[in-house]
Amino acid sequence: MHSYNLYLPTRLVFGENAIEKLPELTKGFGRKVLIVYGGGSVKRNGILDRAKELLKDREVFELSGVEPNPRITTIRKGVELCKKEGIEWLLPIGAGSVIDSAKAIAAGAFYEGDAWDLVLDSSKIKKALPIFVVLTNAATGSEYDAGGVISNLETDEKLPITSPLLFPVASIMDPAYTCTVPPKHTAAGAADIFSHTIEQYIVMDGNILTDAMCEGMLKTVIECTPKVLKNPNDLDARGQLMMASSFGCCGLLSIGRSPSPWPCHGIEHEISAWHDITHGEGLAVITPHWMRWSLTEKTAPRLAQYGVRVFGLDPAAPAMENAEKAIEKTSEFFRSIGIPATLSELGVTDEHFEAMADHVISHWRPLSGAFRPLDREGILAILRASL
Repeated sequence: MHSYNLYLPTRLVFGENAIEKLPELTKGFGRKVLIVYGGGSVKRNGILDRAKELLKDREVFELSGVEPNPRITTIRKGVELCKKEGIEWLLPIGAGSVIDSAKAIAAGAFYEGDAWDLVLDSSKIKKALPIFVVLTNAATGSEYDAGGVISNLETDEKLPITSPLLFPVASIMDPAYTCTVPPKHTAAGAADIFSHTIEQYIVMDGNILTDAMCEGMLKTVIECTPKVLKNPNDLDARGQLMMASSFGCCGLLSIGRSPSPWPCHGIEHEISAWHDITHGEGLAVITPHWMRWSLTEKTAPRLAQYGVRVFGLDPAAPAMENAEKAIEKTSEFFRSIGIPATLSELGVTDEHFEAMADHVISHWRPLSGAFRPLDREGILAILRASL
């Protein structure tokens, strides 16, 4: 079994009306709070007003308009506001993009230079404002990890920002707050959870415990996503997806396993950097093609195990046969929840594929350690097959 180092300091507060615990959780963290959110949904569903009412004894500032692929320009505005007003802690109310933005703002508030420097080199993060989260969609897992992903439209880059200082202090999770998420984003969030799990599960060496964890996560997404798409108010299924979101990206699923460089995420970040597509949809298109590209006699047993344990394929069938069926089952699942099957359907062209491949190689984790070692030509092959 491989060595591991797991650190998870965030408190998860889950359940109906969990937001009522906000004053207690944030006691002692200061009077001045910046609430960060995206569009008008948190206003329409009353979450923003309830948070402000609970914080009526604090001085509340607001930063709205965070984009689905959060932009450095918005983060710069947040950093400027924090410095000007002496903000003491942050409250992102929303999904992954809002939380990611708050993390970058929290770090930028103590940095003398431009916040983009911290994305390019997260070792420059020496201090950060405390972050408390009110989660409104099951997707990225940013409520329970130390990272985020930020886009720079000036340079056509979408890159991670990561530091142990960026773990939220606490994340409040009420599944009722996810019931108004549109079907498109519910499905994309589920695909994101699925991909997080696959990136850690489909490696050469697993172990009994985390194999079972990954398989349980995948089966949860496969079972619960159709339920919430059919009945958006199914709180049990919503809650299970919320749980899967938190545990899908916190590092728990990867302990004792072959380290993964998360190749699908590296490739998809390039696509959404150039085309601003929905992250989960891009992952759903890329993932089966990455699996097909990775399938060899050597890798077939792991993909076959995935097919047998997650999709119920015949364990007596040949490994290569089950591996191929597992890949097709993956594609079928994504199509069944309404996600397009090709990049073309998402408005992506091949115009920037060469630049995308170059940027993955130069800015992402080394892909020599991928399930099947991946080079520039392999990235291009996956992109072209996904088109």
